[in-house]
Amino acid sequence: MYHAPVLAWLAYPVLGAVSGFSAGLLGVGGGIVVVPGLLYVFSTIGMPPDHRMRLALGTSLAVICFTALSSLRAHHRRGAVDWGVVRAITPGIAVGTLSGTYVAAFIPGRHLEAGYAVFLTVISLRLVRRQADAPRGDLPPAPRIAAAGLGIGLLSGLVGIGGGSLTVPFLARSGVTIHRAVGTSAAVGAPIAIVGAGGYILNGVGEGGLPPFAFGYVYLPALIGVSVVSSLFAPLGATIAHRLPVARLRAAFAAFLVLVAVRMLFEQLRGFWS
Repeated sequence: MYHAPVLAWLAYPVLGAVSGFSAGLLGVGGGIVVVPGLLYVFSTIGMPPDHRMRLALGTSLAVICFTALSSLRAHHRRGAVDWGVVRAITPGIAVGTLSGTYVAAFIPGRHLEAGYAVFLTVISLRLVRRQADAPRGDLPPAPRIAAAGLGIGLLSGLVGIGGGSLTVPFLARSGVTIHRAVGTSAAVGAPIAIVGAGGYILNGVGEGGLPPFAFGYVYLPALIGVSVVSSLFAPLGATIAHRLPVARLRAAFAAFLVLVAVRMLFEQLRGFWS
C-alpha cells in the first residue's frame, strides 16, 4: 500500500509544470489540473477511496499557496492587480473557503469525485465562452464584492481550486479588463489557498487510515513535487499572457478538461453499477 511507482513520482513535476503555466496564463489557479491529476495518481498508488479525494483537494490548495504567490508577483510587477478589489473581497473569501473545507469533510469521497467532475465540465465550457464575459457595468460596492467572495470561497474550498475560474469572469463582467482580472484573481487565489489548505489540514488531523507523510489532508510528497515546479512555470505563463492572445489556447485547454471530466464521471458511474 502507498508504494508509488516511478511513474507516479514523475507525474508530480509534470502536474506542477502544467498547473503553474495555466495559472499564470489563464488565471485558472491550477487546481482544475492538479485535483484530477492527483486523484489519478492517488488511485494508482492505492490510496483508499474515502480519503483520496480530500487528499487531492487539500494538497491542491497547498500547492496553490506557492503558485498563487509566484503568479501574483509576476502580475504585480506589471501593475495588473487591483488591490482595492483584493481588500474588499478577502473577508468573504476567507469565511467562504474555510466553510467549504468543512463541508467537504462531511461528504463521502465518491460523491465529492462525482460533484467535482460536474464542476469541471461546467468550468471547461465556461472557459470556451470566456469571450462572452462582456462588461455589464462598473465594480459593485464593497459589500457586494465581499458577498461574491463568500460564494467564490465556498466553492473554491469545496473543490480545491484557487478561484481564478470564478473570480476572472466576475471581474470581467464588472468592467475590469481581462489582463487586470487575471492578475487580480492571482492575488485573490493566495488567501483562498492559505485558508483552504489550513482547513483541510485541520479536518484531516487525527483521521484514521491516512497514508504516511500526510499532514491532515495534505500529502507532503505530492505537495513538494508539484509546488516546486509550478512556482517556476507560473511566471512564464504570466509573461505569455501579456504578450499573446490566448483564446485558442484556452479553447484547447477547455476541451482537454472536458475529456478529463467525462473520464471521471465514467469512473464514478462504473463504480456505482459494479
